[in-house]
Amino acid sequence: MREIFSKGTKQLRANYKGVPQDLISAIVESNKTRKEFIASEVMKRLEGKKDAVVGVYRLTMKANSDNFRSSSIQDVMELLKEQGIEVIIYEPTVKGADFSGYPVMADFKEFVRRSDLILANRITEELKFAQSKIYSRDLFGQD
Repeated sequence: MREIFSKGTKQLRANYKGVPQDLISAIVESNKTRKEFIASEVMKRLEGKKDAVVGVYRLTMKANSDNFRSSSIQDVMELLKEQGIEVIIYEPTVKGADFSGYPVMADFKEFVRRSDLILANRITEELKFAQSKIYSRDLFGQD
């Protein structure tokens, strides 16, 4: 499996190359473990579903952001793809029909309809009607 790092941690590791850095290495490993855990939880929820489709709701890591370069969700998407899961994206800020080889859905209702499970970094009002399909680690958006 490929090595997964967050952008900030990669920079820290580069800055301290050659210096003992147990804490930075622990953070890197923790980030990798968290992404693998999320992918594993998604796989469990899809167990028994033939040709399952995971919809990724927004690529951004923070609410009201349009910055999704190197977001953690992209690593989770790759882990799911490696397991043969089809991944589609709903991200209104992406111009075009695909992002890094993943189809981007322009129609939100069609995105929800096609998704067996929706992976969301943040639970928003827009998602409330599809609550039964959502997997999120969002502690703040839950009622």
